[in-house]
Amino acid sequence: MEAGKNIAIKVPLHRWDDTVAFYRDKVGLPVARELDDSTGFVFGALTLWIDRVPHQSQVDVWIELFDDDPDAALSRLGSPVRDELEPLTNVTGHWTSDPAGTVILLRKEQMG
Repeated sequence: MEAGKNIAIKVPLHRWDDTVAFYRDKVGLPVARELDDSTGFVFGALTLWIDRVPHQSQVDVWIELFDDDPDAALSRLGSPVRDELEPLTNVTGHWTSDPAGTVILLRKEQMG
């Protein structure tokens, strides 16, 4: 198992614009990609995503881990399957969480 390439901060709607501006204008991180509800910043070797989540009332940090066999890794971790959190499209893996509740995308890295 190894660290992935993405970290996401899930931000309530009313805090999203200010949070994106903070990382862009005050921290000075370069924008890597902009989507309708997400802005990705260059964060060293990672991408830091600031995701707008209208139905959320607090901030969550979500991380990504890679493993060649996500099902076996999930079993080793003893962590719950949390696939209801967000759809996984074209991804081999699962959403899960650590004991403190931090959401983890445990997936096979896509090559190419």
